[in-house]
Amino acid sequence: MPADLDTATETPLAKTRRARRIVRLLGEIHPDARIALHFDNALELLVATVLSAQCTDKKVNEVTPTVFARYRTATDYAAADRAELEALLRPTGFFRAKANSLIGIGAALTERFGGQVPSRLDELTTLPGVGRKTANVVLGHAFDTPGITVDTHVGRLSRRFGLTTQTDPVRVESDLAALIERRDWTIASDRMIFHGRRFCHSRRPACGACALARLCPSFGLGPTEQGEAAKLVRGTLADVETLR
Repeated sequence: MPADLDTATETPLAKTRRARRIVRLLGEIHPDARIALHFDNALELLVATVLSAQCTDKKVNEVTPTVFARYRTATDYAAADRAELEALLRPTGFFRAKANSLIGIGAALTERFGGQVPSRLDELTTLPGVGRKTANVVLGHAFDTPGITVDTHVGRLSRRFGLTTQTDPVRVESDLAALIERRDWTIASDRMIFHGRRFCHSRRPACGACALARLCPSFGLGPTEQGEAAKLVRGTLADVETLR
């Protein structure tokens, strides 16, 4: 742990300032941070996000062009032939459950929301198979409404940064919301996801190549020597020296 960081005695104000500095530095490290799913409208994003459960974004993006071409409206999903839809979704895993969710979503949107994806969290979470994580993805990226998406990366990094001790995603979301400016909720999630994929891996984080070392109480979980750590970085390695 960096000698000048002691989260045990950190004041709430200091933690807030550190959290916001982390978000800012993540933006410098990952200026290309964005949602990885491909979509053209709110319905497509909702469908893609449902399909991303227990599946890579890359695989979802391989499957969705065919799905989106076949099912263009909520009514199309509601009336979908289950066997046909399951066959299209098979590569994403859990295809039966996902087909059931999409058919249910299509029916709910058609019956209760005039075929349109609602733009409110409390309404989105009434849809079959849609929890807060999926809802916040849709709100943040389809409606430009700030939302914190707590996936495995965001949860892991939040705990490593000492911004929460919670493991329940809803509680993690609440803790982060209290620290990060609301306008930054969506982009902060995207940046943390990028950092989790590129640097802060679950098993061996690239600590020595991370520009957040001085702000992270978990520094040292992975290799601290820059050359060794740099080998663990996935994607483009940022110019970490200029960010330290």
